[in-house]
Amino acid sequence: MSAPDGSPVGAERSIGQLFASATTEMSALVHDEIALAKAQLKRDVKKGAVSGGAFSIAGAVLVFSLPMLNFALAYGIRTWSGWNLAVCFLLSFAANVLVAGLLALLGVVFAKKAKKGRGPQKVAASVKETAGVLQNAKPHPRPELAEDRAPAAIEAVARSSS
Repeated sequence: MSAPDGSPVGAERSIGQLFASATTEMSALVHDEIALAKAQLKRDVKKGAVSGGAFSIAGAVLVFSLPMLNFALAYGIRTWSGWNLAVCFLLSFAANVLVAGLLALLGVVFAKKAKKGRGPQKVAASVKETAGVLQNAKPHPRPELAEDRAPAAIEAVARSSS
C-alpha cells in the first residue's frame, strides 16, 4: 500500500514531498473546479439557445403564417358564422397573435432560466475563497517527537489516512 505520491505508507515523508503532494492536490482541485465551471456554462448557454430559438420561431410563425392563416381562417369563420368578412379577418389575425404570444412566453421562461444559472459565478467565488484561505494559511508548529514515539505516531497517521 502506498500514499498518493507513491511513497510507502508508514514511511516518513520530507517537507518537500508533503509540499509536492499538497501542490498536486491543489492543482487537481483547480482543474476540477474549472471543469465544473465549463459544464455549468455549457448548460446556461444551452438554455439561452433554446430561448433564442423559441423567440425566432415565434417571429417566423407570426410573419410567415399571417397571410395564409388569415385568409383560411377568415373565410372559414365567414362560412361558419355568416359574419362580415372584415370581422372574420380580424379574428384570424387575433388567433395568429395568440399563437405567437404563447411562443414568446415560452422564450421568456427559458430566458429567465438561463439568466438564473449562476454556476460559473459560484465556482469563481469558490476558487477565490480557496485561494484566500491558502494565502493566509500558516503551518502549525509541530513538537518534536521522542525517538521511541515516532514509529507509533507514523503508524497512527498511516492508519487514519488509509
